[in-house]
Amino acid sequence: MRIIIVGCGKIGQSILHSLINEGHEIVVIDNDRAVIDSVTTNYDVMGICDAGTHYKALADAGSAGAELFIAATGSDEINMLSCFLAKRMGARHTVARIRGSEYSSENLGFLKKELELSMVINPEKLTAKAIYNILKFPSAVRSESFTRSRFEMAEMSVKPGSALDGVALSALRGKSGASFLVCAVLRGKTAHIPRGNFVLQAGDKLGLIAAPEDMQKLLGNMGILQKRAKHVLLLGASRIAAYLSDDLLRSGNSVKIIEKDDARCDEISAALGGRAVVIHGDGAQHEVLDEEGLDAADAFVSLTGMDEENLLISYYALDRGVPKVIAKLNQDAYHELSEQLGVECTVSPKHITADVMLRYARALQNSVGSRVETLYSLMNGTVEALEFIVSSDFGYTNIPVKDLKLKPDILLAGIIRGDNNIIPCGDDVILPDDRVIIIAAGRRLYDLSDVIEQ
Repeated sequence: MRIIIVGCGKIGQSILHSLINEGHEIVVIDNDRAVIDSVTTNYDVMGICDAGTHYKALADAGSAGAELFIAATGSDEINMLSCFLAKRMGARHTVARIRGSEYSSENLGFLKKELELSMVINPEKLTAKAIYNILKFPSAVRSESFTRSRFEMAEMSVKPGSALDGVALSALRGKSGASFLVCAVLRGKTAHIPRGNFVLQAGDKLGLIAAPEDMQKLLGNMGILQKRAKHVLLLGASRIAAYLSDDLLRSGNSVKIIEKDDARCDEISAALGGRAVVIHGDGAQHEVLDEEGLDAADAFVSLTGMDEENLLISYYALDRGVPKVIAKLNQDAYHELSEQLGVECTVSPKHITADVMLRYARALQNSVGSRVETLYSLMNGTVEALEFIVSSDFGYTNIPVKDLKLKPDILLAGIIRGDNNIIPCGDDVILPDDRVIIIAAGRRLYDLSDVIEQ
């Protein structure tokens, strides 16, 4: 597809990186010459140094024939105007990054309709949702859901001496008494789609998929279920903190926020209607964290604008025995370091947003056939979990799973049929209108038929 990206900051470049690996023809527009030079040096893309609202720049980029136009600058208004102009020039699908808290759901719905936007993305809101999902299920370092939470996927680490260490997958289901599937294992830097004889080892990172009740049962029976975090301490009164706090407070959690900027303290306190405790102080100082009850917190989330600070303070929180610690990291170089320090649970707004755009681009590519409904990158990007809606023209319906010849490193992990969640066995079949969950290691899938060995 021909794709145009306006704005090549952290979010824009992350989207670019994901889409360029898919083989798309991409043009980037940014008004910073140094940014354009860097992007065009590192990627095989056409770069235009200009404003994304200028007619000539949009025309030179080929907006009239673009299948997807993404505006991801730091200005909501520029993004909306760029998309509006590109749409008027002939771009088929437009996506605008809109982050302002003043844009309520009602306002966004109106803008989306009037500007003919295909999608609105808010990286901060997406990141807050990801953190909230983890705090609901703190045994995992990452938690995702499919189709209104009918299936959940948890990514977690195998600790030395834990109930998972040294256990073969074939023996795990009998021990747990739950219906689930270990769908992927990352050992070192190698991702595996494991079979029943695969033996888990300390240090492995594994992906589990199950219905929510079975996930709780599995971890409870294995003695590795952490209680849900109720008292949450946040460092940094960022936009992510505001969205996350609102979600947590609505769910009955108590929230305390530490922020060193006095004006920002007043802003977030007012935005949350006084429901959260907001402390004016420098959370980078250990004494402040200790005074504000770090030891009593069920969870600590570091959301400052500095990766180094988030990482080091999260390490301190772990050392103080906080049960669940989450750090926001944007620079890729820090993710490996975080694992070495034991800070396993990290979130990256740019990667979360790139996943959303990758899923959307895949769905557009396959407008005919079984479309991609959900896509998650797992295991440090080595594994993809995809949810497809099965179309009537899928050529492998009503065939027992045991007779389907799947390509290597592909796993059929789940089937959602009406109100039924199915962990598929050999005699199960795929039917039209099913939602199927596929796990793929080391390959990209665009259509459900891509999983079948022809």
